[in-house]
Amino acid sequence: MRVLHVAAEIYPLVKTGGLADVVAALPPAQARQGLDVRLLLPGLPAVLESVKGARTVVDIGACFGALRVRLLLGRLPGSLLPVYVIEAPYLYRREGNPYQDGRGDEWPDNLQRFALLGWVAAHIAGADADAQWVPEVMHAHDWHAAMACAYMADHAPTGAASVYTVHNLAFQGLFPMHDWPLLGLASRLMSPAGLEYHGQLSFMKAGLKFADRVVTVSPRYAREIATPEFGCGLDGVIRARGEQVSGILNGIDAKVWDPARDSALAHRYDAERPEGKLVCRRALQAEMGLLPDDGALLVTVISRLTAQKGLDLMLAALPALLQAGGQLALQGSGDAALEAALLEAQRAHPGRVVCRIGYDEARAHRLIAGADVIAVPSRFEPCGLTQLYGLRYGTLPLVRRVGGLADTVADDDGPGAATGFIFDAATPAALAQALLRAAELRRQPEAWQARWAAAMAQELSWDGPAARYARLYEAAVANPRR
Repeated sequence: MRVLHVAAEIYPLVKTGGLADVVAALPPAQARQGLDVRLLLPGLPAVLESVKGARTVVDIGACFGALRVRLLLGRLPGSLLPVYVIEAPYLYRREGNPYQDGRGDEWPDNLQRFALLGWVAAHIAGADADAQWVPEVMHAHDWHAAMACAYMADHAPTGAASVYTVHNLAFQGLFPMHDWPLLGLASRLMSPAGLEYHGQLSFMKAGLKFADRVVTVSPRYAREIATPEFGCGLDGVIRARGEQVSGILNGIDAKVWDPARDSALAHRYDAERPEGKLVCRRALQAEMGLLPDDGALLVTVISRLTAQKGLDLMLAALPALLQAGGQLALQGSGDAALEAALLEAQRAHPGRVVCRIGYDEARAHRLIAGADVIAVPSRFEPCGLTQLYGLRYGTLPLVRRVGGLADTVADDDGPGAATGFIFDAATPAALAQALLRAAELRRQPEAWQARWAAAMAQELSWDGPAARYARLYEAAVANPRR
């Protein structure tokens, strides 16, 4: 089966979150299982600079505000998968974040930039761009690529099925309704039955309404977004799709995230040779300026610093962790007030709390390997990857019972072997109680070792998710919505 993945970012070239990791790992896993897979990416500087052997497939000319648009075909370094790249310098030749400028403001022409991505995807699916390769499935990721589903539905049937993955429903790609003429779509779609969303245009809604199949990144999140609590105002649209909405858990790249082969670590280890984890712990404490305390529960957080991620809860529960003799090592950036509060906690508790504002990939590996617990206290979480990395490294996840966190972590109150710690209410008290439970268990070496071993025994690769996506593709091709 021929599959075209369409996305705005890919690790390690362009990454703002877990989407980039998924796009980098899922297509190769599918190729290993026999699918004929290609990618479509916008020509951001890091992508254009990295693509190898690029040739022009079609010279598109002027569209979406850009005078020169070409579709290139090449390969990314270290990959055997072909990749289409949209070369549109006026829209994509910008440094930094693919969605925002240096001040954190949305690029004012994001509508044109990501409408072009979807428009080109629809033309590839319709055999208008590359007659030598026509996909049977167009797989769009998040709001940036969602317009592909609308363009495919608006024009004559292409024969290709469309699959749309919601990585995070909270980011919807909303634009002023007066920009509608820039999209080049039929007026019938300019209504609540189409892309209109409370007086605005919603790219996210384009995927939810017009894709043949909608999939989220965990089964529980697929159920949650059909409710008012988690549906971000789109729960009615999602409920209307019924069984055409499902959830498939993300995996992780087991080659990139492997404590037995990780060159970023002070000492490599695995379940059979666990002594290296203590070496990593002591090295992390030295690197981060934490007290060399082998008895402390060392908790790490690697996250965007936002209320969604529950970092305000972590701040409020911090006194309980410190009173129990614990330590906190955090890396992330985001809300300025949260950054300031975390840095103040570091100043107030030297040697016990340390915060690194920003993101460093190698340090993230060391934080996970050296900690006892990785905390993900999110108010909602479509899937989450850091808890999966924690399981892989024997760093027990402490998570809230939502979305993919609940699907991937087991506690004493559930079936099967416990692999971490779960709390329910989004309150500091509930989080603090979970932290204290973790601290108490760590004082019981045999019980801690059993949970540690169960965590590291989890199958987390992309092989299972890739096979489930293949079955979803087959269902979409056999029974298209339209």
